[in-house]
Amino acid sequence: MEKPFTQLKKSLPTVALVGRVNVGKSTLFNRLIEENKAIISDIPGTTRTNNEGLIIWRGENMRLIDTGGLTFTDDIPFEEEILAQSLSAMKTADVILFIVDAQTGILPQELELAKRLRKIKHKPVLLIANKCDSRRYERNLTDQEWYSLGLGEPFPLSATSGRNTGDLLDIIVDLTKDARKKARAEIATPAHDAFSVAFIGKPNVGKSSLFNKIIGEEKVIVSDIPHTTREPHDTQMRYTHEMGEESQQYHITFVDTAGIRRKAHVGGKLERESIFKSIDAVDHSDIVLFVIDGTEELSSQDMQLGGLLERHAKSVLVLVNKWDLAEDNSDTKRNDVIKMMKAHFPHLDFAPILLVSGKTGYAVHKIFPELIHAWQARQINIPVKALEAFLAKAMKIHAPARGKGTRHPKLMGIRQIGNAPPVFEIFVKYRTSVHRSYLNFLENRLREQFDFFAVPIIIKLTKMKR
Repeated sequence: MEKPFTQLKKSLPTVALVGRVNVGKSTLFNRLIEENKAIISDIPGTTRTNNEGLIIWRGENMRLIDTGGLTFTDDIPFEEEILAQSLSAMKTADVILFIVDAQTGILPQELELAKRLRKIKHKPVLLIANKCDSRRYERNLTDQEWYSLGLGEPFPLSATSGRNTGDLLDIIVDLTKDARKKARAEIATPAHDAFSVAFIGKPNVGKSSLFNKIIGEEKVIVSDIPHTTREPHDTQMRYTHEMGEESQQYHITFVDTAGIRRKAHVGGKLERESIFKSIDAVDHSDIVLFVIDGTEELSSQDMQLGGLLERHAKSVLVLVNKWDLAEDNSDTKRNDVIKMMKAHFPHLDFAPILLVSGKTGYAVHKIFPELIHAWQARQINIPVKALEAFLAKAMKIHAPARGKGTRHPKLMGIRQIGNAPPVFEIFVKYRTSVHRSYLNFLENRLREQFDFFAVPIIIKLTKMKR
């Protein structure tokens, strides 16, 4: 049986940036995609997992992969994994950009990587001399050491200032002409809708394992070492949702993020920036997968992250991960865990809870249909007449409870003023107030009657004038 989901970005013409540490690959990556996506740092090994972005130039779309810097030594953590990621990017790419520091010149690491690149015969490899911020550095490119790499004439540019990046993009567009023709048929397939999904959780809860399992590829580095993931990594999937005899296609962008821990435990500027980008990824997502370690007791950091999601008013699915490691995974234990989660996260009572395993893939297939259900719920708009009938029926079942003050409240009307998330305005009689418990009652009734699945409901009160 064919899988209902496939990666979409693989269809785009692909460009890979490779090179040793600190040659400016991430700066060039941000420059070419015109977005501050990659973390820029002088610390070797800042980029670990391949980062991906979209280049748009001359009306053409291309996929850009930023790889981790190579040292070919054991001094940098995850050197072996970073090398494997770089080789994977080179294999996938239609064009490879070998980035070298024009100010430093050729180092032994470049000679080692050049050996590997010279073996690639079926795709173009461009030698890029970055940090050519002045003509003095550009004149040095005629030195014999540059040609000893066996990769032709170096192309001078400056990722920091943008010098010659337009000319480079012109060359790349021409080199990817054939790959673009091949990709157009797949890209043209219409999608019913597109939305983004961000993973969030404290370090070591298994976000990256779940991310890899969902997209069907070992795309991000997985490790027991806290803060292995430093930058948000996104992958776009095409998912076919079956509805009886009909089917619809959705484009879903999954974003893996760095683990977020308490401020007192955050170590240095690099981790602070990683956490900032994780929170930013949540801001820009439509749905959040809140990942919790099912083998541990809930921590104060889990609770704080739950509060963060409430303030951001995002659709949420709670994933209790590592369920394969639970000593007791009976139905009774399962129900107990779900009850415990609801008790600790009452402000996320709208969020469905799934018990999954990123390692074995247990119940991961259930995530996709739940995401579609959540996305559809975010788009619901209810006509005023239907809402007025709803309010009349709700007040008949349960009269409004009085808040502060002595007068009994009277609700004069209701309308929806927003969606994603849904926002309702309720008009209240002058000089009366409604108790919070009654708003909770209305919220629950709205959720039940109109299927607001996995999405918070916001109710605003407006007092009528005399």
